[in-house]
Amino acid sequence: MPNDFNQPIIDEFRANKGRVGGYFEGARLLLLTTTGARTGRPHTTPVGYLPDGDGRVLVIASAAGAPKHPAWFHNLVANPRVTVESGTFTYEAQAVVLTGEERDRAFARAVEGDPGWAAYQEKTERVIPVVALHALTEGGPGKINASSMGEAIKVVHDAFRRELALIRDEMSKGGGTTLGAQLRVNCLTFCAGLHNHHTGEELMMFPALADRFPESAPALARLGEEHARIAELVEELRRVVSAEDADPADAGAEVERLTAELEAHLTYEEEQLMPLLDAA
Repeated sequence: MPNDFNQPIIDEFRANKGRVGGYFEGARLLLLTTTGARTGRPHTTPVGYLPDGDGRVLVIASAAGAPKHPAWFHNLVANPRVTVESGTFTYEAQAVVLTGEERDRAFARAVEGDPGWAAYQEKTERVIPVVALHALTEGGPGKINASSMGEAIKVVHDAFRRELALIRDEMSKGGGTTLGAQLRVNCLTFCAGLHNHHTGEELMMFPALADRFPESAPALARLGEEHARIAELVEELRRVVSAEDADPADAGAEVERLTAELEAHLTYEEEQLMPLLDAA
């Protein structure tokens, strides 16, 4: 069972589809459920995470620099199959503890994005573990945390909005002459997720709605055109951030262009499709 400190955070996270206030407001947070190494019972813990692309995220067993690894780390070493709640999706994952150079590169990326990780390492003699959580999903990103199809599309859209807001904030605080490695990964992971979402809509949702609601044809045509424009912006952002000497100012400008176009698109899509999806 979660402890008294964690339980209010868990409750707020679940009630607000991943949004929390207080100390963790604006942080990338997920709920990690592990199986107790000794008890065999499920234990849920809020943990910060880093996007890592390719269907996985990274979590760091810092325990704020405590001398011992956190309990959730011992649990997943004993039982690597875990459950992840992102606020938008709930899915099963396989936990893999990174070692050697792979661990060091991942931790260095984390430190570059947030020096607080280095401060935690300095407080303890143990090497703080980095764990990759590999999603075990087929045919989609996991179970969506919504009670209707209309709500589902809003929940997914809001997740994109939150992540883009985090990236914009990270861009504004960068201040360097080159783009940070973790910020680069954050951008590329966002681009891949948005591409997959739009592809899924075009292959499945839009044709189904066109068949059920022929009168929606003009709105669906407009949404398809907007997808094409957004895809061009996404590709340009990918190109800019993938450059070895990526300029943060150029990347920031592309993020702003994408933000403006995407917000208008998401708002229009919600207005047009949520009533149809709930009716269907």
